[in-house]
Amino acid sequence: MRLYIIDLGRCNVDKGGVLTPGSGDGVRIDIAIVGYLIRTDDGTNILVDTGMHRKHVADPLATHRGRPLAEVLRVVMKAEDDVVHRLRELGLRPEDIHILISTHFHFDHAGGHENFGHARIIAQRECYEHGLATNPPTRNLWDLPHLRYELVEGDVDVVPGVRALETPGHVPGHQSVLVRLPRTGPVILAIDAIYTKENLDTDNWRGYPDPARAQASARRLVELARREGATLIYGHDPAQWATLRKAPAYYD
Repeated sequence: MRLYIIDLGRCNVDKGGVLTPGSGDGVRIDIAIVGYLIRTDDGTNILVDTGMHRKHVADPLATHRGRPLAEVLRVVMKAEDDVVHRLRELGLRPEDIHILISTHFHFDHAGGHENFGHARIIAQRECYEHGLATNPPTRNLWDLPHLRYELVEGDVDVVPGVRALETPGHVPGHQSVLVRLPRTGPVILAIDAIYTKENLDTDNWRGYPDPARAQASARRLVELARREGATLIYGHDPAQWATLRKAPAYYD
């Protein structure tokens, strides 16, 4: 089994305004937008998240123009950061993805879903239903008639060695992913359950819509990583991002 970390662009954010309230307020930093490809030994291709929609290449404000978030977040996306382009660099087409694990439906994680009508899309029922009920402006990115959702509740084994973990707090029904690699060992993709290591070090979850659930989910992942001896990859940590092996390199 192999794990590829895919670079899907950047967002320039107000650190305190987005990630760590009270620490770095007004300080602008670039954070990576990330997808993951898991290739199993039997030839199954699993994609985790699809990054931002390609419309942001020409119009960085396509999603947030006129909304408060535009004041603290600016998209920085090149044509090659589109998920379809990144998969092509790995010799894959969207039709080659068998399973898409949709961790949640924010614009930087579900922007390319439209390309994966051939895949089983695994999402938490709570996340999907919350998205429908709140009707966000980004709903047109993922609520599409040709997409095949498989709604699950709680933790679920996707294939042997890949487990989706329900980790709410960032949004209801957010999910993280545990990947068991033969050489590297277990890897936990926290996604937005833990933005940065600083959130853990300072126990600062005020930037989350539900801080109590976010804290509980983060502590659960830390305990799982300790118990399993797993590598924990945060969602948007610039310092950690600089140390990670990116596609076409991989972890196995």
